[in-house]
Amino acid sequence: MNQHIHCIINNCHYWEKGNKCSANEILVASDAFGTNQPDSFDATMAKQLTPTAADSCMATCCKTFVPKNSDKINSDNITKMS
Repeated sequence: MNQHIHCIINNCHYWEKGNKCSANEILVASDAFGTNQPDSFDATMAKQLTPTAADSCMATCCKTFVPKNSDKINSDNITKMS
């Protein structure tokens, strides 16, 4: 599958020129779920989760964000592209 994930969070480790996300995997969750999980909770744990519904796009969030030049780059065991 050839997907293009667009992101405008330019201080994320995965952000690339042209507003593209270069993460190998991403986890999109409801805001309610994301608010209650630590930053280390990410795409590697997705298969363990029970799917939930969201009422609108405004009720969702990306749990893959890692600040550029962060010491947290390997916190989720997903291969980060540099």
